[in-house]
Amino acid sequence: MLLLSGGLDSTTLLAAARSRGWGVNALTLRYGQKHAGEVRAARRAARRHGCLRHVLLRLPLNAVALSALTTPAIEVPRGGMEAGIPSTYVPARNLVFLSVAVAWAESLEVRDVFIGVNRVDFSGYPDCRDRFIRAFERAAREGTKIGRERGGIRVHAPFLALSKSRIIGLGTSLGVDYSGTRTCYDPNPGGAPCGRCDACRLRRKGFEEAGMTDPAAAGARGRGRAR
Repeated sequence: MLLLSGGLDSTTLLAAARSRGWGVNALTLRYGQKHAGEVRAARRAARRHGCLRHVLLRLPLNAVALSALTTPAIEVPRGGMEAGIPSTYVPARNLVFLSVAVAWAESLEVRDVFIGVNRVDFSGYPDCRDRFIRAFERAAREGTKIGRERGGIRVHAPFLALSKSRIIGLGTSLGVDYSGTRTCYDPNPGGAPCGRCDACRLRRKGFEEAGMTDPAAAGARGRGRAR
């Protein structure tokens, strides 16, 4: 079971899992985020990397979770990295996502759940830390049938301590098509990245440190931008 957003990290994680022989059931959540480009990217990645199944689930967190990613009245910051927990943090998003993934995993009688969280480049998110992952694992063990009878769910978060450049290097070696991934928090109506939000800055930095050109950004320049 793998949480697939259509972004750089989760797409690389999917490729890595498949390269190691895992049969992957992928789960993508349309949680009320302002843009849907990453959902289309997730569909492409699931097809390209041969997922056993790919489920797209609508879960409108925007009805209850205020964030720059889900709430129209809150603008996505584009002035540089924010201190502390950024306004782009979606309350309890990974807690909810992992809970849904565990529900499906338990129904399929599988014990391994993969998530592409990364704390090195974005340490402001409390749900992108090893402490959170391990605490969730314990809760899942106590609160599920598979946990009580078979020892629980294993949550794999192998990118927690990797830099973005190392993730990109791994994905490149596995043939990941990064032109099809979506990272931007505030793309224009045509889907081109803004180039200024935190996600765009971190992605650009990762490709630069990997000594590469981001193919998605190059494609966006070719199409032009609305702003």
